[in-house]
Amino acid sequence: MKDLFSPLFGMIHEYWTAGIEILIVSSILYYIYLYLRGTHGARILIGVALVFLTLSFISQVLDLEVLGWLLKSFSVFLAIALVVIFQPELRRALNELGSHRFFTTALQRREAVEELTDAMFDLSSKGFGALIALERDVSLKSFSESGITLDAEFSKELLLTIFHPKTVLHDGGVIVQGERVVAAGCIFPLTQRDDLDRTIGLRHRAGLGLSEESDSIVLVVSEESGQVSICHSGVIERNLNVERFSKRLSQLLLAEENHATDSATQLEGETGLPAGGHGSLVSHSPKSGPASGAQVPARKKP
Repeated sequence: MKDLFSPLFGMIHEYWTAGIEILIVSSILYYIYLYLRGTHGARILIGVALVFLTLSFISQVLDLEVLGWLLKSFSVFLAIALVVIFQPELRRALNELGSHRFFTTALQRREAVEELTDAMFDLSSKGFGALIALERDVSLKSFSESGITLDAEFSKELLLTIFHPKTVLHDGGVIVQGERVVAAGCIFPLTQRDDLDRTIGLRHRAGLGLSEESDSIVLVVSEESGQVSICHSGVIERNLNVERFSKRLSQLLLAEENHATDSATQLEGETGLPAGGHGSLVSHSPKSGPASGAQVPARKKP
């Protein structure tokens, strides 16, 4: 009985593995098409593929051995040519893969925190107002579409240019995705809370509003006072100095499981900052309020 059904089982197994292979190859080709469509080399790829498939079909149908041999011989050179043609797209794809959270090391993330800290306080020292959203798990595509698409590598010089008071984009928000500045001049939703300090301007209200609607971290530099603030999870922490800003941003971005609780407790003891998620917090200006980095509860209506 076993010998009788062995050919049948072998045939089923062969068809099953063939189906899996077809599914995998189709998925790969489909996602390659989605990634490459709209690029400069997409038309070249389609043209080359059509010519190669047409000649291969003709050589098989008419049994043209010389043409078949030529196609096989030139297939290696064709592959190299495609790599050269799509070099920018391949480099971008590998860069995005390497920038994924699974492959990003803690050292790289710490370097990103240092670069962000340097940029924020350079903006503050020059008196430039700024509004920067760091995208995390929740996509900010709908907000980036309200601005101007950049897709540029993140740098302090780029932020200084964008937020210079005489540029067109300086009034809007910037969205940072990984190591790329994806858009500038974006419109963020204003918070609808009515229990905030009246000294909080539109930039802070926009940063707070975006943090209420997403899991993004929004960095704000006040154009009037130069204060640097962080908005996250419906919380705004104002008037942070360099050390406290870097520590707080590290705590939010790095999310080190072994040290998150200890860092939050230590930071709360040093600066009066809650670990997050305890409601909106605001501080007064340095002249009339507590020391730099200290937080006081939002004013509530009587």
